[in-house]
Amino acid sequence: MLDKLGKGLQSAIEKIMNAKRIDAALVNDIVKDIQRALLEADVNVKLVFSLSNSIKKRSLENKPPAGMTQKAYILTIVYEELRGILGENVRLELKPQKIMMVGLQGSGKTTTTVKLAKYFQRKGLKPYVIGADTFRPAAYEQLSVLCDGVGIPLYGEPGEKNATKIVRNGLQDAKNYDVLIVDTTGRHALENDLIEEMKQIHAILHPDKTFLVLDAAIGQGASMQSEAFNKAVGVDGIIITKLDGTAKGGGALSAVAETGSPITFIGTGERIDDLEPFDTSRFISRLLGMGDLQSLMERAKEINVDEAKAEKMLKGRFTLKDFYEQLESMTKLGPLKQIMQMLPGMGIGIKMTDSDYEMTTEKINGFKVIMSSMSEDELMNPKIINAGRIKRVAIGSGSSIEEVRGLLKYYRMTQKAMKGLSGRQNISRLMKKFGE
Repeated sequence: MLDKLGKGLQSAIEKIMNAKRIDAALVNDIVKDIQRALLEADVNVKLVFSLSNSIKKRSLENKPPAGMTQKAYILTIVYEELRGILGENVRLELKPQKIMMVGLQGSGKTTTTVKLAKYFQRKGLKPYVIGADTFRPAAYEQLSVLCDGVGIPLYGEPGEKNATKIVRNGLQDAKNYDVLIVDTTGRHALENDLIEEMKQIHAILHPDKTFLVLDAAIGQGASMQSEAFNKAVGVDGIIITKLDGTAKGGGALSAVAETGSPITFIGTGERIDDLEPFDTSRFISRLLGMGDLQSLMERAKEINVDEAKAEKMLKGRFTLKDFYEQLESMTKLGPLKQIMQMLPGMGIGIKMTDSDYEMTTEKINGFKVIMSSMSEDELMNPKIINAGRIKRVAIGSGSSIEEVRGLLKYYRMTQKAMKGLSGRQNISRLMKKFGE
């Protein structure tokens, strides 16, 4: 959804940027592109047409403020109207608290529980998880594997069918931790016994926050589920999962926003780190190709990236030798695709396939082997690597010529992305580009 919707909206932005003059025909064309992108993302039809009519009316009838070009003004209108359909966001406080996770079976609740615990862990707090899903077979085993993988303590009682007993005992064991997160039972529908169990756990836990986990594929049905769970136990925030894997994500996002329930987090991938606080402004900025530098800097800070070395990378002034040293740090920031979406303007006009973005541990190790077969001159000045040198490096590293070329392509692609970062430091600079 993020990829497809982003491309659709960015094609409209490109038309604005490339236009020689702004007239009614261009505005109508842009509005049609936006309508198509939102409808394909499953956003409610009435909402889409209300938004597009507002964009058209404001763009054609209002004059831009003093000092702002017509192009920049239309972009601002598009940004504001898109932001309006997702509502206000509520940031989760980083303090000791108890959290109850609820949701239907198959929503990704158990995985999201660990992702959320990992989020708090990265922020310097000590999380603790209680596995109280007594209905789904192997629920505790799944939770145990995930928690062990990231070093998060877990309490559970395999074989115990009384969820309230598990929670009560787990509370006694969790007194030395900052954030207690309880994973509860999910079912195929809002059955009466599920509602009763949630109420009982809620009464024992007295959670500071109750989060409803929704699969993005539920689309506009997210509204009904949100209201039903809120009526049952009270929902303080919504976490929408698998947003990267469905075209219906726009329906879930907009439907939830219409209920007044704040979207607190979104799941953007399968990795444990692929859970991020939902910020409406940042989200829309990324969809429009404006980037999200603040989130990128927050990630870099969390993984303790060396500032001096990172500065060279971010300016795009790095050699293959620097690249070798920074490969692992870069992958800790997240997949290249996510990083690129956070760089202002980088999503616009750059055509790349998923295979171009893919970076795995295996590929990193392969790249390192290839670079270890290069001379110092080649590492310091990659421009000298011609066909003959590529063949020599391939033989020396036991790699194919295609793999060596793949490394050089990835290096140049990353360098270009980083140069884009230094060239477009904020939205205002991007706005100025529209006035050219």
